[in-house]
Amino acid sequence: MTFIVTLEQIRENPQVEIYITKANEHVGALGFTEHGFRHAKLVSTIAGRILEQLDYPPRQVELAKIAGYLHDIGNLVARSDHGQSGAMLAAQILPSMGMPASEIATILGAIGNHEEEQGQPVSPVSAAVILADKSDVHRSRVRNRDVATFDIHDRVSYAAVKSRVDVDAKEKTITLELQIETEICPVMDYFEIFLTRMVMCRRAAELLGCYFRLVINGAKLL
Repeated sequence: MTFIVTLEQIRENPQVEIYITKANEHVGALGFTEHGFRHAKLVSTIAGRILEQLDYPPRQVELAKIAGYLHDIGNLVARSDHGQSGAMLAAQILPSMGMPASEIATILGAIGNHEEEQGQPVSPVSAAVILADKSDVHRSRVRNRDVATFDIHDRVSYAAVKSRVDVDAKEKTITLELQIETEICPVMDYFEIFLTRMVMCRRAAELLGCYFRLVINGAKLL
């Protein structure tokens, strides 16, 4: 018999807890920013809020939250192709919890398509996870505390002191608003490493029937 699996059940699953912990340790060893419970919870919350504010059914909202929470577990295997690895790991966890195949398929598609190297928004849940994931640019994610040794990714993340996603269902817009301390990192550095992510966000917003806007330090750039 199948039953509805909730985000709370996912968060309480010991296997999921271990996978997120170890995935974050592995990317940390490679020098990447934080990809642990903070990131998982934030992406889960934002992804669910996007669909909720666009009046998607409550179950789709919950699936977006679940996919957002699980989206980076593939870093446990390797950073390269971690979307696909994460989908395969989730394909083992979710059936054991009794989730219906149709819902599993939606979540696997969202996890497997959240990275810009190979991914594309393939469903509303997928689009919401992409937008939520790419919006998490903030200095709290930087592990390296030696500013003198920052690479461009550290500089951009550390310079970002505010990151917010706003959804206007009436105007059909999804806006990523950033506040960047330009004395740490010029806005051009943000575009140098994140332009492909912003293009992906635009595609995700379009799948949801919306326009994507990027506002940095009060200036509309996209």
